[in-house]
Amino acid sequence: MKILLAIDGSAFTKKMLAYLTTHDELFNAHNSYTLLTVNPQLPPRARAAVGKELVDTYHREEAEKVLAPVTKFLLRHGIDAQTMSKVGHAGETISKTADSGKFDLVVMGSHGHGTLGNLVMGSVATQVLANCKVPVLLVR
Repeated sequence: MKILLAIDGSAFTKKMLAYLTTHDELFNAHNSYTLLTVNPQLPPRARAAVGKELVDTYHREEAEKVLAPVTKFLLRHGIDAQTMSKVGHAGETISKTADSGKFDLVVMGSHGHGTLGNLVMGSVATQVLANCKVPVLLVR
């Protein structure tokens, strides 16, 4: 299987990884894994003020802070995952990447805010479920 692991470096990412390591049918060297982290776009005025080079450096460094520890964790478990970072709205970007990359499964942690929290804050998981054509496994 070709599996997309959507990560944000939070405790919910750690719970998702813990779940995977206890389920051999999902977590083994026979599957292909890609890590995806999505950074929000900086406001236009901020981008204009600091310049493209500094913005690109910022996004690259922020992505590396999330990707590096998860990559290291997976390598300790014998998994050599591809890494990918993108900039945009997380839910939309995860969905589009899963669909265009022809992944078999998206796995992500869910904050579990509930209905009221989703109304107030929105939910990346809800957006992915609504827009993704690929099966999604949410770990809470």
